Amino acid sequence: MKELLTLYGLFFKIGITTFGGGYAMLPMLERELVTNRKYVTMEEIMDYFAIGQCTPGIIAVNTATFIGYKRKGVLGGIFATLGVITPSLIIITLLASILSFFAGNEVVKHAFAGISVAVCALIVQAVLKLSKSGIKDIFTGIVALVSFILVFFVEGLSPIIVIIASAIAGVVFKAISAKKEKEDK
Repeated sequence: MKELLTLYGLFFKIGITTFGGGYAMLPMLERELVTNRKYVTMEEIMDYFAIGQCTPGIIAVNTATFIGYKRKGVLGGIFATLGVITPSLIIITLLASILSFFAGNEVVKHAFAGISVAVCALIVQAVLKLSKSGIKDIFTGIVALVSFILVFFVEGLSPIIVIIASAIAGVVFKAISAKKEKEDK
C-alpha cells in the first residue's frame, strides 16, 4: 500500500506542477521517474508517450497509467492516474467557479499570455530531449525528419498515421538489417 500511495503522491506532484499538457510534463517525468527514482528509462517514457498519443485520452493520464501499471499492476495504474488527475479536478473546479468574474480582466489576459509562452518553452525543451534520446542513427534521423515534414506540411494528416507508418518503417528496417547481418556471417 505504501508504494501505491507513493505513486499517487508522485503523480499528484507532477500533476499540480505541470501546466500546458502532456508534453510540458516530460521534463518533470524525466527528473522524477528516470533520474531520481529510476522507475523507468527515458526510452520507456518515449514509448509511453508514443502509445499515449495513439490511444484515446489525455497523454498525461495515459502515461501515468502506463508507469503506474509497470510499477504495481492494475492498482498502480489506478493510483498513478488518480494522482495525476486530482490536481486538475481541484483547480478546474475552483477556476470554473471564479473565472467568469475575472475573464475580462486585462491582468488575467496578460497572465494567460505569459503562461502560454512559458508552456511553449517547456514543449520545445521536451522535443529537444526526446530528439537527443530518440535519434540514434541516420535511419532514426531520417524517420524523424520525414515525420516532422509530414505533420508540419501535410494539412489534415493525422499524427496517428505518421506514428504507425514510422513504427512499420522501424520494423521493416530492423528486419532488413537483421537479414543483412545474417547473410554477412
